Amino acid sequence: MLLSSKYFVTIYYMRTVTNGIIAGILLGIVDVLLMMPLSFPDKKAALLGAFINRFAIGFVVVNMNLPVPFWVKGIVVGLFLSLPDAIITKSYIPILGTGIVGGLLVSFFTK
Repeated sequence: MLLSSKYFVTIYYMRTVTNGIIAGILLGIVDVLLMMPLSFPDKKAALLGAFINRFAIGFVVVNMNLPVPFWVKGIVVGLFLSLPDAIITKSYIPILGTGIVGGLLVSFFTK
């Protein structure tokens, strides 16, 4: 047999990982663009931290398999990955809002 099932499983997981990377980069860029007009004591660190957090949300939403509807997965991942940043900065609504909406959008477009 020229193409085994192992080949197709590998292709499936590579496609999922690639989609997660793309979703994470896009979500990270959107969040950084939303934060650009704001002022921070260390703007470079704030933007980098936001990008990494949103990248993680996009990557995890695509690659995590939960036995719940897609929209629940997006909301839960967005909430839990955004919660530490929101607690540290005490800026709950904007951080949790963009995390939850971002997770929901990624889960919707990759369902």
